[in-house]
Amino acid sequence: MKLVECVPNFSEGRDLKILDAIANEIKSVKGANLLDMDPGADTNRTVFTIVGEPKPVAEAAFLAIKKGSELIDMSKHSGAHPRMGACDVCPFIPVANMTMEETVELSKKVAKRIGEELNIPVYLYENSASKPEWANLANVRKGEYEALPKKMQDPEWKPDFGPQKFNEKTGATAVSAREFLIAYNINLNTRDKKKAHNIALSIREAGRFARDAKGKIIRDEKGNKVKEAGLFTNCKAIGWYIDEYNRAQISMNLTNYKITPPHIVLDKVRELAWENGIQVTGSELVGLLPEAAILESGKYYLKKMGESAGLPEKMIIETAVQSMGLDELAPFNLKDKIIEFAIEDGGKLADMTLNGFCDELSTDSPAPGGGSVAALSSAMSGALTAMVANLTNGKKGYEKDWEEAKELAELGQDIKERSLTAIDTDTQAFYDMMDAMRLPKKSEAEIAARNEAIQVATKNAIIIPLETLQIAYEAAILAEKIGKIGNANALSDAGVAAINANAAAKAAYLNVKINMGAIEDQTWIDEIMKKADELATKTDELALAIEKDITSRL
Repeated sequence: MKLVECVPNFSEGRDLKILDAIANEIKSVKGANLLDMDPGADTNRTVFTIVGEPKPVAEAAFLAIKKGSELIDMSKHSGAHPRMGACDVCPFIPVANMTMEETVELSKKVAKRIGEELNIPVYLYENSASKPEWANLANVRKGEYEALPKKMQDPEWKPDFGPQKFNEKTGATAVSAREFLIAYNINLNTRDKKKAHNIALSIREAGRFARDAKGKIIRDEKGNKVKEAGLFTNCKAIGWYIDEYNRAQISMNLTNYKITPPHIVLDKVRELAWENGIQVTGSELVGLLPEAAILESGKYYLKKMGESAGLPEKMIIETAVQSMGLDELAPFNLKDKIIEFAIEDGGKLADMTLNGFCDELSTDSPAPGGGSVAALSSAMSGALTAMVANLTNGKKGYEKDWEEAKELAELGQDIKERSLTAIDTDTQAFYDMMDAMRLPKKSEAEIAARNEAIQVATKNAIIIPLETLQIAYEAAILAEKIGKIGNANALSDAGVAAINANAAAKAAYLNVKINMGAIEDQTWIDEIMKKADELATKTDELALAIEKDITSRL
């Protein structure tokens, strides 16, 4: 599932009726999850946090901006925070399975709608910027709302979308795509703010002023103070004292965790603190973060200990929480801290008990059906490979294969997770197809729209089991690899992994084929069936060879 976050900032932080009206627009969109609404009276500004799949999040953001433009009058606005519009900024952030390029494209589509449908001048910034100088929001917002009348007369300030005309009521809006920002604090066993800030100066990207042996600031030949770069890019940090916790903290904004992840910063801070006689006692995440970020941290510490990272995701997360001391100040609740857990609705097929799933499968409802069962079979194949790999790693007599076993365990877990997701997406694809068929067909226009929706939904209902078929083939490849090096006591499990991969492939193939009769594009049919035939044949041949080989060795 693709997940994106949108964080529109509105220039209103005092009138709860206005804020509730904006929130209701967001909540009206199915699939858009409003995780937070954070108003500030002094700044007269409110930050909304929306998470979900790209289409509903984009729709929710647009409706929120539309409602804000109707209710907020910028000509009467005042507040401590810089601003230039009713919706001042609207950044989109990739959370899961979204590239930055896809996020930029999404931001531009929403910006175009804002400009064309709401007649609001829109400027693109950060990764979406149309010119280098607009990448920095401060440059785009220079002079704030009060500078807009003059900007609207200057050809250099022609908006990316919308009219180059001063909109007194709404002002202008800045839209962007950016990386996820993690607010992260490291706890120290000192109450001395200066000691915390000294470490912060060492790690932050901006660094500190260079000093000589006597502690005097060094200047260049022009008399300018010389700066000493910090240790980490994409890191903003300060030291402060928190009375509530009776300790000093190093407080950070990590603006790109893919480049500067929190666990790497934490380990360096532990080194610097130790050198200065200070202990790191734990750390704190403020707000939410993507699951991928904390999984990366957990895997980092598992590998540092020489242990397998091919474990269930919750066990990896628990390793991260324990290793980083993330529960020192308060319990680390997954639903409060990790975006993917926060938006779970609790109705997933993959979360059912075995009895519950089989009972649901056995009723007269056509979904879940064979496509979900195919995905379950590939999930079990990946899980078995991970099991055999974990039984091999650390086992005496298999030392030369430990590293490969750890890699295969991770890949097996990945197969398992992707397959479990497919259990629900396959069923949802069926429901989407049924929804398309229920669309009205009273006029020619309605018939055409319905037919197009059916084609789109049916193709999606074919693509999802095709993806399961691809996963099943990958699962068979893993089963073959672990069958060659794995713990001999679990050899039969490697064989069962291959058999389940083949069952998944055959089941997925049938689910690809059954819906082809409704597709009108013969070229598309030929292309998809060619790929499905190849994957099914290769999986079958490989799985049968694995089964034969393992049977002969038992």
